[in-house]
Amino acid sequence: MTNPHKGRTGLVRIAHALRHSLDGLRTAYLGESAFRQEFWLAAVLVPAAFWLGRDWVEIALLAGSAVLVLIVELLNSGIEAAIDRVSYEVHELSKRAKDVASAAVLLSLLLCAAIWAGALHARLADLL
Repeated sequence: MTNPHKGRTGLVRIAHALRHSLDGLRTAYLGESAFRQEFWLAAVLVPAAFWLGRDWVEIALLAGSAVLVLIVELLNSGIEAAIDRVSYEVHELSKRAKDVASAAVLLSLLLCAAIWAGALHARLADLL
């Protein structure tokens, strides 16, 4: 069986993909409190990266680490939704998938915190 949505090409495909992506962001923002919290954290951190970063590499690392948290949270939410679509029943494989996805979010948050702590430490060391 062929997927009827896979036949789109060119600007029509791009327009549909953009609409689905924006729908996904809206769904995550409205339905996931963790995504909302991380979104507002990123809304503060990304502009702050331009103040704290000394060159484009530091700015990219600082801003990119904040955006990475959002990306991983979106993937986590997608995994949780897919599992919940199948069943709300407690199952070892469902738990494993959700736990692993949650661990990915934790690691992205720790990475973001470490990058920001290192940059702040370097900036404060220069001031002292």
